[in-house]
Amino acid sequence: MARGLLVLGLAAGVPVLLPAAPAAAHNSLTGSDPRNGARVATAPKRIELRFLASPAPATTKITVTGPDNVPAAGGAPTFAANRVSVPFTPGAAGLYIVAYRIGSADGHPVSGEVRFTLTTGTAAAPPSTTAAPTTAAPTSAAPSTPTASPATSAASPTPAADEADDDEGTGWLWAVGAAVALVALGAGLLLRRRSARG
Repeated sequence: MARGLLVLGLAAGVPVLLPAAPAAAHNSLTGSDPRNGARVATAPKRIELRFLASPAPATTKITVTGPDNVPAAGGAPTFAANRVSVPFTPGAAGLYIVAYRIGSADGHPVSGEVRFTLTTGTAAAPPSTTAAPTTAAPTSAAPSTPTASPATSAASPTPAADEADDDEGTGWLWAVGAAVALVALGAGLLLRRRSARG
């Protein structure tokens, strides 16, 4: 009777012990700094994640993004036993998401994220400083257009004067030529009359 109870007790304990072995092979997050859901006024220099087991650097990937999905990780992660830390480059105030993906002893990856809010951030650079030179450029170029028109208008009278002089010169030539022709005709007629009389 005692042996039967012992066998039943061992049989009942085996299903309880068997699932514990694969579960222990999974790695998981045990804590972080800043902690998940925290609101911080002073930005930390580094973000630290703590895991149940030491993560392998080859299978570990950590990203940090801030408002508008702007990257906020300032360098590659560093490993110390079961802790992984990433340099933090703060930007605007708002929600920051630390996403991680690590490997487990059984080969299955474990992923998750830690969220915290930075209440004070760096001020954005005002865009008005670059816009000022662009608006001043069109005003300086405007006065240059009227100065070009007098030059073109001043150049137009000189060809007209030259053309007038040319026309007058050719008119005198025609008049002189006509007079010479008339004189030649008169002389010819006189010569014919004298020859006819003789």
